[in-house]
Amino acid sequence: MKSYRSYLFRNKDPAIDDLRTLVEDVYGEKVNNKSLSDMEKNGGPSVGCMRGWFFGITKRPNNTTLEAAGRSFGYRRTWVKMKEK
Repeated sequence: MKSYRSYLFRNKDPAIDDLRTLVEDVYGEKVNNKSLSDMEKNGGPSVGCMRGWFFGITKRPNNTTLEAAGRSFGYRRTWVKMKEK
């Protein structure tokens, strides 16, 4: 898999943690089967797919599945300027 100097992470893609935080904010609790099932029912990826992100070994989720997950409860991602290092 190609590596990009401008996008490095040691473990999981930071987008997974961003989505986890959003799910916890929206549902008012830690990510669980109830929230994942609700997201799947509303057009998101399968519960198994999302369990792989949050609790499993998935490190690099597909962009379309991340988008579908966020949009399943009314959110979309946007580009913002990064802070200078």
